Amino acid sequence: MAAPDTYNPAKYNAPPGDPSSIGPQAYTEYHQKQALIEARKEQYFSQLADVTDMPKNYGKKITKFHYMPLLDDRNINDQGIDANGAVIQMSLYYVVLPSTVIEFAVEADATAAAAAVNSIEAGTAVKTGAATPWTVTFSKTALIGTTEVKAQAAADAVPQANYKRGSGNLYGSSKDIGLISGKMPVLSETGGRVNRVGFTRKVIEGSLEKFGFFQEYTQESLDFDSDAELDMHINREMINGANQMTEALLQIDLLNAAGVIRFAGDATTTAGLSQGDVVTYDDLIRLDITLTENLSPRKINMITGSRMIDTRTIMGARVLYCGSELIPTLLAMTDLHNNPAFISIEKYANAGNTLTGEIGSIGPFRIVIVPEMFKWSGGGAPVVGGDANHYDNGENYDVFPMLTVGAESFTTIGFQTDGKTVKFVITAKKPGRETADRLDPYGEMGFMSIKWYYGFMALRPERIGIIKTLALI
Repeated sequence: MAAPDTYNPAKYNAPPGDPSSIGPQAYTEYHQKQALIEARKEQYFSQLADVTDMPKNYGKKITKFHYMPLLDDRNINDQGIDANGAVIQMSLYYVVLPSTVIEFAVEADATAAAAAVNSIEAGTAVKTGAATPWTVTFSKTALIGTTEVKAQAAADAVPQANYKRGSGNLYGSSKDIGLISGKMPVLSETGGRVNRVGFTRKVIEGSLEKFGFFQEYTQESLDFDSDAELDMHINREMINGANQMTEALLQIDLLNAAGVIRFAGDATTTAGLSQGDVVTYDDLIRLDITLTENLSPRKINMITGSRMIDTRTIMGARVLYCGSELIPTLLAMTDLHNNPAFISIEKYANAGNTLTGEIGSIGPFRIVIVPEMFKWSGGGAPVVGGDANHYDNGENYDVFPMLTVGAESFTTIGFQTDGKTVKFVITAKKPGRETADRLDPYGEMGFMSIKWYYGFMALRPERIGIIKTLALI
């Protein structure tokens, strides 16, 4: 045997052994011919998407009218006439007090309530009493003709008072008994020009963008590469990459389109999330209440078969998408009775359909873990004094989203698709005469390209909710 030589893959048992005394070896390893294929990325958000078809020759933008319901605070218009025949003006704000006499245990609160109401035109309030309780007497329970600042001040100072902007939507989205009873469209015997209402619509829009990438290769890579199916594998990976990019685009659009945003702990902004601001069971319940008030349905329509067709419905639940970093936080969560809040999927999976990535449920939410869920790296408050219990980027805390998407809240936009065919367009030209030109006169280069259109339109952003939180390590 010869002395050890430098590494040469053509020599047997090298490194770290000696070269073979027989002579150079052609094969020094066994190569598994079937390439190691990474499992195709699961689609988490696309399975919930509806598809709106964009016809040809109509540009790249699609628009839609969204008519506001009559009894909705978003239905703001200047067409209304109240029960007394007075025109309701959008520039005015209306304050409703619970009664004409209210008692206060703290004199400062009584003084503030009287001052706030007296600052409103035609509003009169008188404070009386020398000890607890102090009494404030109001001249009327309905005040008209004030600015929003004064109206909000009066509503804040007087318990159970509220205010709303002038509009032709009667009582809008209010659930206050005092306000609603005074806004009902009562008619007298002679009728008259009273109780006129109005309607408002807004235009929502989405646009298409074209995406694509390509890869080049040589004739010799096909002839001499050890993988005889190289072109097939590359073709597959291009499709998987395009799928992954589409999922990323959709996730970003959903995170940005959320109409209901909550912050864990005491934070009110993303940058304000600091140590201890971790999502709780109470945060989830309050998010669910808000979505219910926004008429977000408790059902999930998801695509299960071929792309864009074959759907099934899961009733009575909301989906909550979380990153895998939040699993310890979810498992440690307790409910309002201090019992474990998390119920693992195996305890209910046989009772109905489950979603891709679903691991369990907490309250009204079905938890779906998305391994590639995005986050705001360093988006939180600065880390002071070191913190080994939460994720951070070394300087600021990382902020993680918990996203829930209500049914019919958004749509993707398809172009030149019948809903049954794959929308990715692949062009492949192998080396040879077909690709030979003055830049490649020998036709030694080939290429594969893939392109597709992607579009997104938020239909009802108030049905998309997000909780921003820190995550426990």
